[in-house]
Amino acid sequence: MAIGAEFRAYLSDVFGSLGKLSTRRVFGLDGIFLDGILLGFVIDGRIHFRTDETSLGDYVRGGGKPYAFTKRTGEHIVTSYYSLPERIYDEPEELLRWAQHAHAAAMQSPSAKKRRAARARRVAKSGHTRDRRPPRSMRRGPRSV
Repeated sequence: MAIGAEFRAYLSDVFGSLGKLSTRRVFGLDGIFLDGILLGFVIDGRIHFRTDETSLGDYVRGGGKPYAFTKRTGEHIVTSYYSLPERIYDEPEELLRWAQHAHAAAMQSPSAKKRRAARARRVAKSGHTRDRRPPRSMRRGPRSV
């Protein structure tokens, strides 16, 4: 189920001060992006943010659960995306702080570092100072919130 307009407006209100917020489908889920970086997902109406070693304990202590799924091969995967504790939804300032931590965790993830390195290699190879990917409007990309 896609994120509804009302929930998208809620996300925009809370996270708008952090940067450009957008949403799009990723792996069959509704992804939340901040300045093009995947912060988390909305699953069954609940936000699941990316965690790291420093933030994981806060999620666990607050009752957050990891997003997990089973592959077609039967392999069970537990991700680093945890549901927010219920109390956070009623505290916009606290929700903003958790989003900032999720953004920092996403920026330090191995996949994000790998993408940045690949982009730097492309730029160095082409001799351009700017990445020459097509404009975002020409790519299948996130919808602005």
